[in-house]
Amino acid sequence: MSENANLRDDSFVVAGTTYHSRLLVGSGKYKDLDETRQATEASGAEIITVAIRRTNIGQKPGEPNLLDVVPPSQYTILPNTAGCYTAEDAVRTCRLARELLDGHKLVKLEVLGDEKTLYPDVTATLEAADILVKEGFDVMVYTSDDPILAKRLEDIGCCAVMPLAAPIGSGLGIQNKYNLRTIIENASVPILVDAGVGTASDAAIAMELGCDGVLMNTAIAGAQNPVLMASAMKKAIEAGREAFLAGRIPRKRYASASSPLDGTFF
Repeated sequence: MSENANLRDDSFVVAGTTYHSRLLVGSGKYKDLDETRQATEASGAEIITVAIRRTNIGQKPGEPNLLDVVPPSQYTILPNTAGCYTAEDAVRTCRLARELLDGHKLVKLEVLGDEKTLYPDVTATLEAADILVKEGFDVMVYTSDDPILAKRLEDIGCCAVMPLAAPIGSGLGIQNKYNLRTIIENASVPILVDAGVGTASDAAIAMELGCDGVLMNTAIAGAQNPVLMASAMKKAIEAGREAFLAGRIPRKRYASASSPLDGTFF
């Protein structure tokens, strides 16, 4: 198999399942379910995160159901605990998701600290992660960019650690490159940037740093053309990943000629 073919087949594993798209997308904030469907398809994502406290996936019979446009037969549904401010609420929400999705174990844990910053409450996150892992959940966990905390969550048994790049929905991009690099270098589980991406270049930078993937919602759903932005993000993730695998040139303070004169005859 050629080197280029190997790049195209590049994949990663979460909780024992292999995925080929390293872009994970949310399902909220779209104008309607049809736009959700179109943007999800354009993104090429295989994992779709769903806010159980805000989205109908069957708990409200007779109302529009997200699973009609993002069916579990085509996507891995990733229930999340968005809107939870205590470990107890987060654990309860995951248990509800497991019931609604017929024993589904893969969840995204987030426990928020306050409504203004939506910054994670790391103490409550550790508590909830420990409970959920012991109950048999596969936990992908949203956290701060603290390398020590990220390693502790991995040690608890989380199957993926998802540090923020900037506050949720801020669109500020990658604000913590060195912390992210440290987290990546010390990890033996997938590390995915979660929160803060604003545009395609932010996604590419995350992948160039060596992240295994990026999860986003607002950057796509909040764009003027969400479907087009979803397509842009798909390409950015692929380009950033290939650049990481290719290995960038070293940074230098001074110029280096592209066509050196050494060995020429004039």
